[in-house]
Amino acid sequence: MDNQTVLVTGGTGSFGRKFVEILTKEYRPKKLIIFSRDELKQSEMRAQFDDPCLRYFIGDVRDAERLKRAFYGVDMVVHAAAMKQVLACEYNPFEAILTNVIGAKNVIDAAIDQGVRKVLSISTDKAVNPINLYGATKLCAEKMFIQGNAYAADHDTIMSCSRYGNVMGSRGSVVPLFKKQSERGVVTITDARMTRFWLTLDQGVRFVIRCLEIMKGGEVFIPKIPSVRVVDLAEAIAPGAKLDHIGALPGEKLHEALISADESRYAEAKEDMYVIHRPRADQSAVHSGNRLPDGFSYVSDDNPDWLSVEQLRTMVEED
Repeated sequence: MDNQTVLVTGGTGSFGRKFVEILTKEYRPKKLIIFSRDELKQSEMRAQFDDPCLRYFIGDVRDAERLKRAFYGVDMVVHAAAMKQVLACEYNPFEAILTNVIGAKNVIDAAIDQGVRKVLSISTDKAVNPINLYGATKLCAEKMFIQGNAYAADHDTIMSCSRYGNVMGSRGSVVPLFKKQSERGVVTITDARMTRFWLTLDQGVRFVIRCLEIMKGGEVFIPKIPSVRVVDLAEAIAPGAKLDHIGALPGEKLHEALISADESRYAEAKEDMYVIHRPRADQSAVHSGNRLPDGFSYVSDDNPDWLSVEQLRTMVEED
């Protein structure tokens, strides 16, 4: 990352802020460009971060021409811009497609045309066997970025994806809701059986940086992360509070998957992550010998690694 020009789309979001914090403290980028459409949040970031490498671009990933201008001279792009709220996507499907699918196409085209060396798109566990529009749009985006390597042809641009679960500390996390509800002693739970993959914002950003360092193009990187029971999270945040079971929301799963059984045929295990490679006739050419067993799937309710109530409470207090 040192002496590189790095751009992050959706750079004023939770991920972007933590990304900027880590890069400006621990690396020496030549330029770090925050690309987003929210001028107020950009103004707030200017007040928070004081580093001469920072640049701010107002723009929307729906605007292909603005992306081409922003990507000029950029070495690496982290694509974090997206509509991420499941219900917002369900009730505004055209808007979700314009941002998450057409926006992804625009990022790919601009990166190839401007000679960006590396593009890493941030995905989600909801892209695996999606039952809601948000997950479907992110699945489309994953497919587009992986196939974008073929569109790049003889250009030097390579593209990959990172896919992970719920992020503590992000704006979409249920943690702030539980904290607020704890004040009145009643926490709303959609379904007591529900489980999720879980990681901190810091872990998510550091995983993305590592993926940028090791990517060769065409991979989907998945971290090995713990699961949580939503009822345990509620107990960690609001101990002794009454649980009000309201039923699953539209598009909500009981459990999430990070790797499906069908995808596992193209995946391999590494020490702290899984890597899904592009399907090809000879998969042995891309594996390092750590193939996953037939029928393997990585699902939040069948995970050997779980966070306890005490561990969750510590994480929430440190957040």
